[in-house]
Amino acid sequence: MATSTAAPRHSCAKLSVAVEDPKAGGGGAVFVKATWHPTRFSLAVTDGGAAWVAQASDAEVRLRAEQWDQPVADYLALAERYLAFQQPSSTYSFHDAANGNRRLSWTFEKQGTKLEWRWKLQPAPNTQQTIAEILDFLMDANIRLSEEVVRKTQSFDKLKQESEKCLQQSERFNIEKAEFEQSTFSKFVAVLNSKKAKLRQLKDKLTEFESADKAPKEEDENSTDKTELFEEASDKDASVNDEPSETGGGDLHSSPEKTAATSRGGRGRKRTRK
Repeated sequence: MATSTAAPRHSCAKLSVAVEDPKAGGGGAVFVKATWHPTRFSLAVTDGGAAWVAQASDAEVRLRAEQWDQPVADYLALAERYLAFQQPSSTYSFHDAANGNRRLSWTFEKQGTKLEWRWKLQPAPNTQQTIAEILDFLMDANIRLSEEVVRKTQSFDKLKQESEKCLQQSERFNIEKAEFEQSTFSKFVAVLNSKKAKLRQLKDKLTEFESADKAPKEEDENSTDKTELFEEASDKDASVNDEPSETGGGDLHSSPEKTAATSRGGRGRKRTRK
């Protein structure tokens, strides 16, 4: 099957384990290196002085999964979860199983029930090689993590520099914005004051124009009143001259026709006397 040829995954975890006899050697902590295949897995465990291995075949994994009413994939995923990383809620133990064998066990909860899985490990055929493989894997993982840390640190430093540049640029933009607003406001105030001054000048000119236009009108009105008074006085004088004398014996004032005739008669008399 294609799934059986998939690339295996590797993990290595330091597990704090309990021992039957605290005074016995080999207790406290172990390193568990696991290789995970689609339908099986293998374990290599060391406490620093000895090493043990276990090969969980396809048949064994399938049998264990059936006993727990689980698909093979779910069984392997749960085992990898507890052996690739130490789970705080789980209790790990690494006990003697006679004849140099060891039993690695861990607990977990399922539907409120605390369960325990166990796997028996045999002494490694070549202890030094097994320990060296575990140490090599840990060193390689440490190198990869160190390189990743360096890359992350460099990326962080780069982002920090860009952030500082952005901050400086933002501060410069804020200063330029404030200067632009101040300059624009000053220009606006100057233009506004100029407009106000211009409006005041126009208002003063309008007032002067209205005052100058009002004076001739008053003079015309005064002259018209004087003319009317003069005409009324003339009419009164004329009416007085045209009235007859109340004493009777003739007109007190002769009419223009009479005055003209008398004047002509007088001149004729003067000429005859000569």
